[in-house]
Amino acid sequence: MLRTTLAGLRAHKLRLLLTSLAITLGVGFIAGTFVLTDTIKAGLSQQATAEADKVGLAVLPEDSEAVLPERLLDQMRGLSGVLEAQGLIRGSAPLLGKDGKVVGNAPTTAVSIVTGRLDRTTMISGTGPGSDDQVAVLDKNTAKAQGLKLGDTITVLDSRHREQRFRLVGIMDTGLDQTLAYTGAVGFTPATAQRMTSAKGFAEIDIAGDGAELKQAVASAAGAGAVVKTGAELAKSLAAESGIQMESLTIGLLLFGLVAMMVAALVIYNTFNILVAQRAREMALLRCIGATRGQVFGSIVLESTAVGLLSSVLGLLVGYGLGAATLAVLGALDAPLPTNAAIALTPVTMLSGLGLGLLVTVGAALLPARAATRVAPIAALRTQVEEQTFRTGVVRVVLAALFLVAGLGTAGYGALVMEPGQMVPLFVVMGGGALTFLAVLILGPVLVKPLSALVGWIPARLFGVPGRLAVDNSGRNPRRAATTTVALTIGVTLMTLISVITASTRVTMTAKLDNQFPIDYLVATQERDAAVPRSVADALRRSPELSSVVQIRATKAKVSGSGSGSGSGSGSGSGDSVRVGTFSGPLKPEVRSGSMDRLAPGQVAVADPAAKQFGLRVGGTVAVRTAKAGTVTLRVVAILAGDSSLPTFTVAERPFEEYFGQLPDTRVMVNIKDGVPPAQARKVVDAATAAYPMVKVTSATEVRGQFDDTLDMLLMIITGLLGLAILISLLGIANTLSLSVHERTRESALLRALGLTRPQLRRMLSVEALVLGLIGALVGVVLGGVFGWAAMRAMIDGAAFVVPVGQIALFVVLSGLAGVLAAVLPARRAARASIVGSLATG
Repeated sequence: MLRTTLAGLRAHKLRLLLTSLAITLGVGFIAGTFVLTDTIKAGLSQQATAEADKVGLAVLPEDSEAVLPERLLDQMRGLSGVLEAQGLIRGSAPLLGKDGKVVGNAPTTAVSIVTGRLDRTTMISGTGPGSDDQVAVLDKNTAKAQGLKLGDTITVLDSRHREQRFRLVGIMDTGLDQTLAYTGAVGFTPATAQRMTSAKGFAEIDIAGDGAELKQAVASAAGAGAVVKTGAELAKSLAAESGIQMESLTIGLLLFGLVAMMVAALVIYNTFNILVAQRAREMALLRCIGATRGQVFGSIVLESTAVGLLSSVLGLLVGYGLGAATLAVLGALDAPLPTNAAIALTPVTMLSGLGLGLLVTVGAALLPARAATRVAPIAALRTQVEEQTFRTGVVRVVLAALFLVAGLGTAGYGALVMEPGQMVPLFVVMGGGALTFLAVLILGPVLVKPLSALVGWIPARLFGVPGRLAVDNSGRNPRRAATTTVALTIGVTLMTLISVITASTRVTMTAKLDNQFPIDYLVATQERDAAVPRSVADALRRSPELSSVVQIRATKAKVSGSGSGSGSGSGSGSGDSVRVGTFSGPLKPEVRSGSMDRLAPGQVAVADPAAKQFGLRVGGTVAVRTAKAGTVTLRVVAILAGDSSLPTFTVAERPFEEYFGQLPDTRVMVNIKDGVPPAQARKVVDAATAAYPMVKVTSATEVRGQFDDTLDMLLMIITGLLGLAILISLLGIANTLSLSVHERTRESALLRALGLTRPQLRRMLSVEALVLGLIGALVGVVLGGVFGWAAMRAMIDGAAFVVPVGQIALFVVLSGLAGVLAAVLPARRAARASIVGSLATG
């Protein structure tokens, strides 16, 4: 049997090509993911080691927001065994762009650059700041974004927001520091960094020297509020912090890879199912000459093992190439990831790829192999392959009904009953989707005939006899057709789901942005602190081009629910720090309960999330610890929507000043008067803020544009990743048609003998593939739409549901066209076959 199986594989080299390709693509994607992430992780580790190997010991504050006292540096320098010690300073030092405004969404971080053996800064070009107070270095991303080069003069604001000018003498790499990658960095000498930030301590103290005794002495001197790490421990922690994002990336990519493998498993199952049916006479003949059921079963399993092994090896090579190509693209795009590590297939990657490929291939072939053992020896005497019949059994209907009810019920519970905005409801909806998909999988053969009649109604009339024959053929073997279309259904379901979620999120968030941002321009600083001078709003109110100006002021305060008053809770968030503020101007926030038409002294409006946190309802009271009036008790008169633009706790304007004093504005919201050109209004707003570099002007259009760009990029990436599953499912359609053409050789020849021309035969097979593709797409669109709605209900409170009809129609059209494309080679082969030779086949 072993020799027979191997001989069969050698004799039919092309028979399982598409099956092998499906596994190769699936394993290749997963292996490529491992190659990519392993290489980047190795690069992170190498970079972390390179940054930290100059440090013997590092002292860091236990609280990341705290600093080490300056006196601690002198203590470290006085310890025996310390060769050198340097304190590193960090603090905000906003960089001004060429327009005179601060750059970025967060203040640039000033860092001190030391010289000597403890210098860990990686200079890309130029030199460090040296000893000149009027020179500085920038990180490469900020320099590139602002179009700055060596020798340019840059302007940086100090801790008092005074402009200081420096000559740019170097460009540095921020390495693995995620904070600096986000904010950007400007490097100074330690003295200049202290002067610019007014820092009261050090973010880190690096020490040259090693040994367990020195570490113990340093830890003892540092005290309880500090952590002491060796250079190796520091490198490990830096790599671990940077690798957190890589873990999420790996999991996300592997999910797409597993979807591809699931689709590949369906393709393999269908392929072996057809092969077993086609080789019924061969199996029966083997039984006649003495082969046992076990030997027949083993031959199919052996064949699948050989195909799985070969495909998995090819998949590993493809994965290596995909990983290398992705790293090359990331390097060309100057992505903030270390891509310089050696690319290699690790043993874990190889074993995972081979194991998964073999498991999926052999697992998918088990049922067809079991079916092969049921072929009776008498079947060897038949001259024609018996057409498989399908009967809808009671067990199938009952199981499908149970899964369908359970799936829809679970998804409905997660979408309609559970509180949205958490991960648990989304997982519940996903579980319901999986159960519903199982129901569709069981019902697939039952649905094929009516769906093929529905989908094929137009093609049957457009293409005449070939069209009618194609529609009949698409439903004559329901089990095979269902398995073929399910592979495509998975891809279309996921793509429709993502499209619905993206479109619905866009509309929902736009509505929420309109609620949070019901304005044309927002005037604010990079930080949340009140820092917009009131003179800005005064100047804007005098401008005839503007219709309204709203000032919002807020500050942090300690609050706690007192438990008195009707409906007040006990206050689970007792003593928490929240933002308490006020507003002036025409602003009407969404009120969930109560009223704030006349907000009087002693009253407060609370945002809905805070009301739930503190157990507050209208009529309850809350205690607020203020800067000037001590602790005051306020009565809740309104609960506001959580996406309101107002502070968490909002009081009237005059009481706010009594509680906290004359604070500047946190932000100012501006609306243009009807008929005024936006460009003219923008000039007015820019002129009012020109004297204040820290104050930035943002338009509503810019905010929505950034949000739309992010969604579009996400949709493009996900669509590209799901494209692999679509490609594999199309290979399945091509595979099914190719084997089906072989199975129907005599039938095709008979049709040709009865007058069907070669073009008509090709047309028949193309329309059959079109119908199969449209069936898969139609089921996928329905499932994707339903569970897209459920997912939106679970993710966002009050979410809108939008069906992107254009995108979904495009998916359906492309699925049909791709099915036709998959039929090109099988149809060509069938049309070229000899009529006489085909009729002679047994």
